[in-house]
Amino acid sequence: MALLFGVTMVLPIGGADMPVVIALLNAFTGSAVAMAGFVLDETALIIAGMLVSASGGILTKLMADAMNRSIANIVIGGFGTGDSAPATAGAGGTPAQVRPVSADDVAIQLAYARKVIFVPGYGLAAAQAQHELGALAQLLTDHGVDVSYAVHPVAGRMPGHMNVLLAEANVPYTQLKEMDDVNPEFPQADVALVIGANDVTNPIARRPGNAISGMPILDVDKAKSVVVIKRSMGHGYAGIDNELYTDPKTGMFFTDAKKGLSELKAAVGEFVG
Repeated sequence: MALLFGVTMVLPIGGADMPVVIALLNAFTGSAVAMAGFVLDETALIIAGMLVSASGGILTKLMADAMNRSIANIVIGGFGTGDSAPATAGAGGTPAQVRPVSADDVAIQLAYARKVIFVPGYGLAAAQAQHELGALAQLLTDHGVDVSYAVHPVAGRMPGHMNVLLAEANVPYTQLKEMDDVNPEFPQADVALVIGANDVTNPIARRPGNAISGMPILDVDKAKSVVVIKRSMGHGYAGIDNELYTDPKTGMFFTDAKKGLSELKAAVGEFVG
């Protein structure tokens, strides 16, 4: 019965909403445990279930608010009205081009920048590259570069995921900036370095009729120059192409986040050392 409920509830929901659904299912799990506690007359089960249910419910509400959606709207159906067409055409109908860059190309931009904004995502967590990112940021800070981190509320797999990850790398809390605070700063940023973030940076969210329409995003595309560290052109949770990757001012550094950040730190060290 539980399996049937889970499958029938999740199937009609859009991919971009899945983190919210996972949090909601966690809340239901807590409720089930609490009910079992009442049946078995086990106080410990009741208390544990209520705590899990409450925390899951709060988590669900926070994530839904961050994605500009109501919980009821998410459960009833998919995110948008349909899938967006792949980002395969640029201005004038010409095929969109991806511009690969090397570690040295990116290092030059970082070394001579005045303001750099790092945009961490789930790819950073998957590669366990937070310490390499922190070391690169510290090197730039020592060189006089204004460094900050743009943290999207639903980046990663839960609210606060990036904050916890960066805290492990001893990143100064003052450098962490929430979406509403950091978005006005992107036009002044010489370089926006995206590490494993996908849907939360996709400009297509500003247009109706696609899988992430209406979702608040980080205005990475407004930076003077953008570099994306990513292993491939693979999709994010929503399963659609990211228009940021084919923006003429975006350079794609195709590599594992941990390896790529280590290479960048070494290359930047040669320029600033």
